[in-house]
Amino acid sequence: MDLIVEESKLGLQARFGDRTFRCAVGRTNFIPADQKREGDGATPIGRWRMCRVLYRPDRVDKVETRLPLAEVTPKDGWCDAPEDPLYNQQIVLPYSSNHEVLWRDDQLYDVIVVLAHNSEPIEPGRGSAIFLHVARDGYKPTEGCVALARQDLLEVLREADSEAAVVVAPRGGTV
Repeated sequence: MDLIVEESKLGLQARFGDRTFRCAVGRTNFIPADQKREGDGATPIGRWRMCRVLYRPDRVDKVETRLPLAEVTPKDGWCDAPEDPLYNQQIVLPYSSNHEVLWRDDQLYDVIVVLAHNSEPIEPGRGSAIFLHVARDGYKPTEGCVALARQDLLEVLREADSEAAVVVAPRGGTV
């Protein structure tokens, strides 16, 4: 089953089967995937397979899911430097190129679903670290990811399997 992110008469929402959740997307809204660029703050339109789940074991009990699952440690990061050979991949910290730290002080990355955006193959500069993760208070915008309330995200993951994807279809259409 897919998580469908769309605009509706009620605003931005994510549908999963017969359930509807509030969600957040990139600070500059949506962009066609072929126009996505590193740092643009936009959520790419498309169907992005849910690859695996990362979580902080000190903040979240083991996540129930059929997706591959791994714990995040303070040494985990994600490379977002387009010129780096490990661009858009998980890395071990410390790391010399620009990167995100996955072990954050806030709750945003307590549960992370790695999405298959710009991954097969990876194209430098076409966007990195496009995740499904925990939303900020008030559903403030992300840097290009999709975000749900923690409990909603955990609910989705209980039913997610290797066929599950996040479908970003802002006008309610298919992609």
